[in-house]
Parts: sequence; C-alpha cells; structure tokens
Amino acid sequence: MASDHHAAPPSWSASKENNDGAQQPSKRVKQRASVPGRIWQVLVWGAMVFFLVNVVLLIATVAVNSLATRWFGTLLPQGFTLHWYAQAWSDFQLASVLWVTVEVVGAVVVLSVVLGVPAAYALARVQFRGKRMAMLIFLLPLMVPPVTYGIPMATVMYKVGLAGTLSGVILANLVPALPFVILVMTPFIEQIDPNLEAAARIFGANTFRYFRYVLLPLLVPGMLAAGLLVLVRTIGMFELTFFTAGPATQTLVVALYYAVFSTGVRAPQSIDAMAMIYMAITLIWVLIALQFVSPTQIVSRVKEQRR
Repeated sequence: MASDHHAAPPSWSASKENNDGAQQPSKRVKQRASVPGRIWQVLVWGAMVFFLVNVVLLIATVAVNSLATRWFGTLLPQGFTLHWYAQAWSDFQLASVLWVTVEVVGAVVVLSVVLGVPAAYALARVQFRGKRMAMLIFLLPLMVPPVTYGIPMATVMYKVGLAGTLSGVILANLVPALPFVILVMTPFIEQIDPNLEAAARIFGANTFRYFRYVLLPLLVPGMLAAGLLVLVRTIGMFELTFFTAGPATQTLVVALYYAVFSTGVRAPQSIDAMAMIYMAITLIWVLIALQFVSPTQIVSRVKEQRR
C-alpha cells in the first residue's frame, strides 16, 4: 500500500514523458538552426579581421619605410633615421603646402557653416511647395561622385580665370561642404522647440536677441560637429582640388599625389614620410571630431524625427 501511495499517477508520468519527448526535437531544431548562424558569424568576423590586419600591415610598412635607412630583402631595416622627414619637408616644400591647406580648409569650414546654418534653419522651419526637391538638389553633390561635376566646374573656372587661384580651390571645395553642413544641421534644428521663439517674442526679444541668447547656444554643438566633419572631409578632398589647383595652390593631398609620380626622381622613403605626415594630420582631426560627434548620431537623430 505504501508503494502505491508514493507512486506517481499514470497520467502525470505519461505527460512528463510526452513533454520530454517534445522538448528534445525542439532543442535539436534550435541547434541545427544555430549552426548556419554561427558559421556566418565566424565568416564575417574572419573577413573583418583579415581586412584590419591587411590595413595595419600596409600602414606599418609605410611607417617603417619612412624611418628606414635601407630596407631591401630583410625582415627589418638596417637602421632607422628621421632624415627622410626633413628631406620631404624641404623637397616638397611642405611648409607652403601646409599653409595653403590651412587657408583652404579654414575658409571652407567658415563659409560652409555661415551659409549652411541659415539654409538648414529655413529647410527645418519653413514649409513650402517643392521642399523635398530643394533638399534633393542641395544633397546632389554628396550623392554624385565629385569627378562627374568636377571636370565641368573646372572648365568653367578656367574660362573665368578662377582655376589655379586660392579662391577657385575654396569655391570648388565649398560645393560638397555646404550640403554636408545642411545635412548635419537640419536634424539639430528640428529638435529645437519652435515654441521657444514664440516665448522669446512674448518677453520682448527681437530677432537678434533671440538668435544671440536662445538659438545660438543650442546650435553651437551642431555647428562644431559640422565644422569638424567638414574640416576632415576637406583635408581629404582630392578630385575637386586637383582639377582647380595650380602650382602655388596645392593642398597636402594633391602635393602627395604629385610626389608619388616623382618616385624615380626622389627617394621612396621621403614620399612615405610625406604620406605619414598627411595621415597623422588627418587622423588627429578625425579623433578630435569623434570627441564631439558620433558616426551614428546623424542617422539616429533622423530616425527619431521620422518617428
């Protein structure tokens, strides 16, 4: 009787066996389904690691060669020196090239922010017929490769006498920089409550006071982020600068391009030294820009506005 009292009911034991039997196939299905996912994950990570390793090795090769006294047929150079950096500084006239780069980049950043912020404010606040078409026209220089409109633009500049001048290089780089500022600033302005302007008007603030004490402090983070991103973009802009620059108006990226074609005349170590200077300047500004803006910040803000 005791054994009958402690024995599990037949219905309960049968249901337990059925549940165990049903769980085992489901676990097997999940395991089978997870195998392709794991294989795909391994392939993706493997491709990323392979790409990063190749990039790191390529940069390391250029960096080591820029410091090598002689490097041929050995694992490491016979010695290291900074002579090639001094030679690149004098041979390629990097002092004047860097000054031209600073002038072009500074002018493009200032003009694009001064002109782009009011345009972005109008696109964010004013509703008018054809607004989407206007926005598309503004963004065309960002969506179209620079070569497609760079050659006709350079042809026009040569006819009017702007090509080869500093003003021509600045105007050429301003074409994609201005839409970029508009693209960055529009989500920032859309997040500002329009009721702030009405409240400022009620308290007697005119347009200048509203802009100076209310709107400008809210726009400063976006303007700073847009300016830094335009700065990095302009430093690396090659096509438009190459089409419109002259011998005395070359930026660093164009001077580096011409230096590559003088490999038979000048030592390749000095060209690599020049490449490392260019990469270091660009990397420093990229790191500074990342302190103020996240690469996903623009996309996330646009998505939030759409919601």
